[in-house]
Amino acid sequence: MAETVQSFEALSALKPGTPEAPKYVQKLDKQGRAYATGKRKNAVARVWLKPGSGKIVVNTRTLETYFARPVLRMMIQQPFTASNRQGQYDVNCQVSGGGLSGQAGALRHGVSRALTYFEPDLRGVLKKGGFLTRDSRVVERKKYGRKKARRSFQFSKR
Repeated sequence: MAETVQSFEALSALKPGTPEAPKYVQKLDKQGRAYATGKRKNAVARVWLKPGSGKIVVNTRTLETYFARPVLRMMIQQPFTASNRQGQYDVNCQVSGGGLSGQAGALRHGVSRALTYFEPDLRGVLKKGGFLTRDSRVVERKKYGRKKARRSFQFSKR
């Protein structure tokens, strides 16, 4: 049977050691780039990150031509500003699915993950900012007998 512990000192001796935080290592491909996938709604972004002058190419187009709205461009730059790395990395990405807003969110998620693969020390800063969490909100499906997901048909008493 199990032994009974007589004092607090003996109890603390039984406690297992606290586990150390996992060590993250740099993940790069043969060209010296970090690759990550970002997702938001139905959009998927495949992101390659390498040291450079801060040029962002989306589907072979520049960031300014692909994302015309300044809010979307600012959203994509957020991981760089949070980690103080503006203009230090070139981003090449392929984005598909969803609309422009979802694609910008997917690109932000992918850039954040690629940054952590390139510089594992930035993980704490990006996690605190909420950039590494995949936004799981998607459009609710339409139900049978309803006009939309929740909207019902107009009720008539007579």
